[in-house]
Amino acid sequence: MAPHMAEWDQNEIFPVETMRKAAQLGFGGIYVRPEVGGSGLSRLDTSIIFEALSTGCTSTTAYISIHNMCAWMIDTFGSNELREKFCPDLCSMEKFASYCLTEPGSGSDAASLLTSAKLQGDHYVLNGSKAFISGGGDTDVYVVMCRTGGKGPKGISCVVVEKGTPGLSFGKKEKKVGWNSQPTRAVIFEDCAVPVTNRLGSEGQGFNIAMKGLNGGRINIASCSLGAAHASVLLARDHISVRKQFGETLSNSQFLQFKLAEMATRLVASRLLVRQAALALQEDRPDAVSLCSMAKLFATDECFSICNQALQMHGGYGYLKDYAVQQFVRDIRVHQILEGTNEVMRMIIARDLLTES
Repeated sequence: MAPHMAEWDQNEIFPVETMRKAAQLGFGGIYVRPEVGGSGLSRLDTSIIFEALSTGCTSTTAYISIHNMCAWMIDTFGSNELREKFCPDLCSMEKFASYCLTEPGSGSDAASLLTSAKLQGDHYVLNGSKAFISGGGDTDVYVVMCRTGGKGPKGISCVVVEKGTPGLSFGKKEKKVGWNSQPTRAVIFEDCAVPVTNRLGSEGQGFNIAMKGLNGGRINIASCSLGAAHASVLLARDHISVRKQFGETLSNSQFLQFKLAEMATRLVASRLLVRQAALALQEDRPDAVSLCSMAKLFATDECFSICNQALQMHGGYGYLKDYAVQQFVRDIRVHQILEGTNEVMRMIIARDLLTES
């Protein structure tokens, strides 16, 4: 991915064939069960994979992580019929998936979502819209949180909607600061009829399913931040080793040596927290949700700071699109916002602490 990262960003290319090559290596359904085409690996394995891939292209890896989350949700909560219908094609990336929770009026307050699903015979009829959907319009399978009951989280269910279903349409492609190798659009439902058999879990379980997906998603996106920071530390190191000012290379400056040391230390600290959270989620430990939130909060904040410092160490060159460091900065800024904002992460961590007391 690394040789194409800048081109995909500049021309807003969704690199389908490259992702299918990743799927041939088992990266289309990393923690999906093998009987439906997945790799059956652990959350820890997944974190390591996404960090490594993200050093090549953070934006593309971030989409792959969302796709994996959707495939896992279908594998874990879908009927055997749904698993067998969707998972093999998702794991091979013959088909791509999108996660549809956020709405124009419900971001952090996700439980207030308004997209309705009215039961009519053996179908749900969906009406409403979703915002900021990664892959929207270009993907084939939409995992949608919708309201089948009353207000609040217990009125939400989760259904799988296929592209081409009458009543499913898409908004304009958004123009974004980063994440340009994946399209982002609104997903719109107008009397969109979806078979009841496409529901994941039971009625009213949708919000719980969405949150379980996001626990893993938060580790995944934190891992993508690790890869961007890792790559940026190396870029900064290489730049200051050759750039000369005041008669010597910048690497002879103790101030910049100390900055580089701090960046490397914060990267390793972030990595250890992310890996610990991945292990806790894999083992279904009681502190897993809190640790996933801590890992997402800490790693995405620290890694953005590391990438930003790496750009600063490039001087004016860091602000040119010929230099990759600026793209890592643009691509990971949104990691502090999505999969639950870092403010929401603080809310979750504090709530868990106060509940323990």
